[in-house]
This record gives sequence, C-alpha cells and structure tokens, in this order.
Amino acid sequence: MKIKFIGAIKSVTGSCFLLTFDVNGAAKNALIDCGMYQGAKEDELLNYSEFPFDARAIDYVFLTHVHIDHSGLIPKLVKNGFNGKIISTRATFDLCDIMLRDSARIQQTETERYNRRRLRLGKEPKEPIYTEDDAKNALKFFEPVDYNRPYEAYPGITATFHDAGHVLGSAFIKFDITENGEKYKVVFSGDVGNMPVPILKDPEAIKDADYIIMESTYGDRIRDNDKDRSDELARIINETVTAGGKVIIPSFAVGRTQELIYEIHGMLDGKKIPAVPIYIDSPLACNATEIFRKHMECFDEEMVEYLSRSDDPFNFSNIFYACEAEESRAINQNNSPQIIISSSGMANNGRILHHLKYNIFKKECTVLFVGYQAFGTIGRQITDGEKLINIMGDKYSVNARIESIHGYSAHADQSGLLKWLETSSAKPRNVFLVHGEAEAKNTLQAKLSENGYSSLIPSPLDEFEIRSATSFVKKDFKGAPEFRTADFETMPQKKAEPARPETDYTKKPLNKIVPASMPFIPPDDILEKISKKELVKLFKEFRSQLQSMESRIDNFITRISKR
Repeated sequence: MKIKFIGAIKSVTGSCFLLTFDVNGAAKNALIDCGMYQGAKEDELLNYSEFPFDARAIDYVFLTHVHIDHSGLIPKLVKNGFNGKIISTRATFDLCDIMLRDSARIQQTETERYNRRRLRLGKEPKEPIYTEDDAKNALKFFEPVDYNRPYEAYPGITATFHDAGHVLGSAFIKFDITENGEKYKVVFSGDVGNMPVPILKDPEAIKDADYIIMESTYGDRIRDNDKDRSDELARIINETVTAGGKVIIPSFAVGRTQELIYEIHGMLDGKKIPAVPIYIDSPLACNATEIFRKHMECFDEEMVEYLSRSDDPFNFSNIFYACEAEESRAINQNNSPQIIISSSGMANNGRILHHLKYNIFKKECTVLFVGYQAFGTIGRQITDGEKLINIMGDKYSVNARIESIHGYSAHADQSGLLKWLETSSAKPRNVFLVHGEAEAKNTLQAKLSENGYSSLIPSPLDEFEIRSATSFVKKDFKGAPEFRTADFETMPQKKAEPARPETDYTKKPLNKIVPASMPFIPPDDILEKISKKELVKLFKEFRSQLQSMESRIDNFITRISKR
C-alpha cells in the first residue's frame, strides 16, 4: 500500500490522502477525505489548483467527517470525472447534504462579488470552483455505512468506521490490509474529539494498529479550562449582559453551535444566566440542528438521560433561529442584551461578519471565540490582538472585549491525543503527523518521542510505501503520478433505509424570528427635528436593509439569467 500526503500537510485544512493498493497485481486508488483549504488567501487559492491525480482513476473516497476542510472539494472531484463511491457514516451523509450545498452557495456569492470588481477593471469573469448543481450531483455517489461494520473495498482490503467523537457522524477509519502475502492495519484519525464533551460519545479505542496517520491541530497545547468552560461562559454572559451589551460568538454551524446551545440550556435550567434572547443566525446551523435531533445513535449516555427528564435542549422558549435573510436582519434592530451565535467559526465569511460590523466597536459588547482560528482569518487577526479590522471592505476599531474559551474545541489537545494513542494494544510501527501548523506538529513529535513512539512529519506530496506491519519506505518524488483510468461498474441502486424511530421532541419546529419590515424614512423637515443619536440609528438600520436587499437582487438576477 502506498500513501501520498496531498492536503492538510503544511497547515490544518485541506485534508486529502491518496492510497494506492496492489490488488492481484493491479493498482487501485482511493482517497481519504477531499477537503478544502481554509484560512489565508494563499491557502484558499490552492482550491482552484488541479488535483495531483486523475479523478477518474479514483475508486473510493473514504470520508472521515463532514467539515468542509475534509469534504469541501468532493463536488469538484465529481465535476472532474470521479465515478466511484463515497463511503461515510449515515450522519455524515445527512450533514453533507446541507454542508456541500451551502459551500457551493457561498462560493457562488463570493465569485459573483469578485467578478463585479473584475468586470469594472475590464477583466474576464472567473467561475466558482463548483456550483450548487455540482454539489447536489456529488450526493448521488455517497454510500452510507454503520459504525463498526467492516466494508470490503477490494479483495483483502476492508475499511471500518469507528466513532471519533469530534462531530456528529465523525469517524476514524481502520484499514485491514492483506497485500503481497503481508497483513497489517492502518488507521486514519480524521479529527480526534475532545474528551469528554456533551452530546457525543467519546472517541472509540484504537485497539490495534500498525500505522496511524494522526491529526495534530492542538499538538502543542494542553487546555486547562475544559472542566471550567461552563463557568467561564456563564461569567462572560453575565458580565456582558450587566454592561448592557451583546455576546457575539463566531461558531461552526455543525457541532460547535449545537454544543453551545445544549450548554446554555443547562445554564438557564440552573439559573446561572439571565433569560436573554439567544439568536442562532445561520441557515446551515438551522438545518444541522434538525439533523442532530434525528441521530440519537450518536448521542452519549448523558445526553440520552438528559432527554428523558428535560424538554428539547435545542429548542426552548428564549432561543430563536434565523434561517432567512429577513430574520437575520431583525436581530440587528434589537439593541438590548442578547447572545448571537453565528457562522463561520473563524469569521472568514458568513453572517457573523454583519454582527461583527455592528458590534465590534462597542465597548459594552463581547466577541467570544470558542474554537481554532486558522492563520489568515479575521478570527485569527482579532485573537492575535489587532485593533483595526477590515470587515467586508470597511475598517472597524476593535473596542469590544475579546474572549476565548479553548475548552469548547472539538479537537483533542496534546494530552487527549496521547490518551487516544494509548488505546492501541501495542505501539504502532510509526505515527505520521498531519493536520497541524509546524509548531504544533514539532511539539507533538517531541512528546511522542518522549513516550516511546516513532513518528514522522510528511512534506506535501511525500509518498510512503507500507510493505508489512514492520516495514515502510519513503518513495522518491517524481512529480504527479500518471494513473490508469479504471473501468468503473455501474453504480448499484441504493437500498431503502429502514425507518428510524422518531422522538416526540423532534416534532416541534424550531423557534423562528419575526422578520422586521423596511424602516420608514420620514420627510426631510421631520428628519431635521430628530436627535443625532436617533438619526444615526435610523440610517444604520436602513443601510443594513439596503445592503441585504442589493445582495438578494444580485443573487436573484443571477438565478433568472440561467433559466
């Protein structure tokens, strides 16, 4: 078996590994993940590059979980000729249904905005990496599987998905390989979950592995506030509400947002925080929350027990979901103390940018980060202490209080990664460190060495050949490989999934926000009599509505032009 390290090698994002198996003398190709690069502009430009392999020669994509840095280029892969199977857990498939289409919409919107500037400069327009139609088409290639059930990809090669505890449906994948008379096991960690966290189960034990390809996002950190994170969140909410401000939380729509909702619900039950309005401003988070409510097989015992004695932890009296643009605009017209959770988690796009625009310059407000902030993102600039931030083309002073609670990260820290490695019955022959910035990987490698583990940090496009449970070699790099295009069989029809029991709490629709109408602008003679403070407030609200309407008009014109 050969492993080529393609993405998530120099940074955290862009997960992609090419596997080549020798099956009865024939080379068979598969991918682990096919993710987008996120963060710095130079990284994101890599998403437009050609794949360093022939998409038509790939038989399988084994997808560890839904996050876009692991799944986001699957529609591009299909667009480039992939005609194999995408194997994932059932929850991951359900989430990809919304995540990939959302990713396509974001790309199309950003490309349209970018092309308006190009056209003004007399340049040719660019195409998005893929469209929503491409994303929908990619979903046809998915074949969902259950945890802990071996899937035979080729004769002598099986893949088994084990719960990684990172996000709903996440998995680490163990390959049992018989090749050229040798038997060995290779594990791809995906992202290893933080332990313990609410809602989801802890990562399963590895049990046995000869080689492990492991993430290292927090390989240089030991979080000391995991147990105190609920108290920290309550403190920040209480102090901000007392000051009359808003708590703005950039959060990943899938996983982190639902975890925060669950925790805040518990605080309200315990009367640790006041019952201020809580707004979830993300269409993706709305859809993801509905999916969370359906996949109880992923919940831990604590969550199942909680549901037996409490109401819906995702849909209580003072929480409201903004799915439509009009509902989102209504949030900014309320200046009373409140909590706003909006995506994206790194503040590099999405509706969170509008909430930062309206609140980051206000001293009474708090911007709270609850996850990893990649280099080059607005979130990273803010957490690094920059005092003047460019948001959607305008400069804003950072006067709001900036807080971070790393205990909400869905990634295991250094001690968590070591703990997970120790669930293997024997030390693996080698650990390959990926998914991390240089300092994180180097620090973790030193720690692994202290604990008796052999490890390597691959460079981009490094290729290693595993020959047995105890022998592997690095292959000489000779440029992009030339793959034979495989003769693919017709995809079999998917079997209907068995009906799953529906719990009572999922039947109630999520609370929605009542949209506000466009503000009325009085005649000039009346405007002259209005105070400066009220005028500023009025025109800000009107400008916000106009900007949003302009965006809707542009998007609608684009859609009808394609009819």
